[in-house]
Amino acid sequence: MRANTITIVVFLLLVGARVEAQGSLDAARELYASAEYDQALSMLDSLKGTERPREEQQAIELYRVLCLVATGKESDAKGAMESLITRHPLYRPTDDLPPRVRSTYSETRKRLLPGAAQAAYQQAKTAFDVKDFSAAERGFSLVLAVIADPDIAALANTSPLADIRTLANGFRELSAKAATPPETVARVIPAAPAAPEWPSSTMQRMGRLYNSNDTNVVPPVAVNQQIPPYPGPVRIPQMGTLEVIIDTTGAVESATIVTSINPQYDRLALNAARQWQYQPAKVDGTPVKFVKRIQVSLVPSN
Repeated sequence: MRANTITIVVFLLLVGARVEAQGSLDAARELYASAEYDQALSMLDSLKGTERPREEQQAIELYRVLCLVATGKESDAKGAMESLITRHPLYRPTDDLPPRVRSTYSETRKRLLPGAAQAAYQQAKTAFDVKDFSAAERGFSLVLAVIADPDIAALANTSPLADIRTLANGFRELSAKAATPPETVARVIPAAPAAPEWPSSTMQRMGRLYNSNDTNVVPPVAVNQQIPPYPGPVRIPQMGTLEVIIDTTGAVESATIVTSINPQYDRLALNAARQWQYQPAKVDGTPVKFVKRIQVSLVPSN
């Protein structure tokens, strides 16, 4: 009989260990639904420090709050709720929450969001200062999303949030420019037809790329060089530079961004530049290829 008892105890311990090892968010939810709050909390605590998708981590932290409330640990529940909101300021629970918890969560979120926006701005600015522009762009986007949250709409147009929004907008644009390398256009050289019998001096001129530093060249004259309009209001002055290679017929052979404005406008400018037309540059009356740089200046809209 004693041997059987020992076997049963060992079996139960093994089963318990297996259940603990197989702990999951779904299992914790079931324990919570069954009012096994302490067991659910223990399982959630074991899951909290593991690497998991953001949505799952948010749900784990939310159910910890619910378990702490259910077990009467109000102070711990308040701290867990504040930690959840601070870590995930844009998170809104989709689970059915007890009315008191939902009300408390909403009030706590309204109270903490302004501070979360300021903290996110500081983190994004630190990333910008150390030239981690991709992280900075994500950080400033988060700042703007938090400030745009309906829960703090009444504060968004007053200081300090209005000032932070203006700064975050500017730094996000700068970060996006710095994080995205300028678009370049591959130069495709078509198969050349049979060459005519040109004098050797003329052949040398046709094979060379001239530019504004060459004093013996007559520069190309623009027939169509229309700069595309900026898609939207211009809030701050911006300046960019395009470089085009104009072939001996006056067509644009290739276009490249030298100084970027932003990826969206750069693409518009490149597409427009490929359609430009010129009277070709000439040396002693012979058309030659020419490298031309065009400065694009954007001024704020009135």
